[in-house]
Amino acid sequence: MTEAIRLEREALAGLRAMAGRIIDTSDYHVHQLRAAVTSWYTTAKHRRRMTISVLSFGYKFGLPFNADLVFDVRFLPNPHFVDHLRAGSGNDQPVVEYVLASQVTQNFLKRCFEFIAFLLPHYEREGKAYLTIAFGCTGGRHRSVAIANLLHQHLHEQEYQLTLTHRDLEKS
Repeated sequence: MTEAIRLEREALAGLRAMAGRIIDTSDYHVHQLRAAVTSWYTTAKHRRRMTISVLSFGYKFGLPFNADLVFDVRFLPNPHFVDHLRAGSGNDQPVVEYVLASQVTQNFLKRCFEFIAFLLPHYEREGKAYLTIAFGCTGGRHRSVAIANLLHQHLHEQEYQLTLTHRDLEKS
């Protein structure tokens, strides 16, 4: 094994000679190393916040494989069963108003947004760069879209780096 280390050091000697900083990582765990490199090579002005992806989906098309947090909103009032709302989506104001009219929805949003507000600083402190928060309803057309849009708007006001995807909106 010492021979392998010697050969590696010889192979990297030219690179080491060009280096402006040599980092002995022996006493760092991955999060400490990331924090150290970030502090050395970025200014506070250029440090990015965690990127949050907000995603809506339909359970009938399967769970999203990359979701960190999944909220099932199938318990909320379903516009699919209201004739004049069925053809619409959670992007349409009448559908949003129908979903939001329920006290259950209001209570869910309050608790959900509080829970997410509690989690985000902890994920950021841990060094997580990306987080995907998914909302699912049966078809991914009405309730999950409306709720995902609301969370996206809420987080946008807090200046997070964001993406918004309605995975199954066109499938339903």
